[in-house]
Amino acid sequence: MADLKNPVAIKVKGVLFLLIGITASALLLFNAPSLQNAFLLCMAVWGFARFYYFAFYVIEHYVDPTYRFASLITFAKYLLRKPRK
Repeated sequence: MADLKNPVAIKVKGVLFLLIGITASALLLFNAPSLQNAFLLCMAVWGFARFYYFAFYVIEHYVDPTYRFASLITFAKYLLRKPRK
């Protein structure tokens, strides 16, 4: 599969991701409405967003400038490999 390069398609993909997140969150809270569930959902979203930032920005810019991200799988391989000497 080729990389997505069309700016309109990239924006549509981003909006679809947002809609997936909003829909899933709304359905979870509709299924079990409580302040605790809303708080835990917010914390999960925030935590995963921070991990994504850490995996793809912090490592590349502050830890290892040679690292270039491609996916969470390549990040896991990066973490599991032996340290360079």
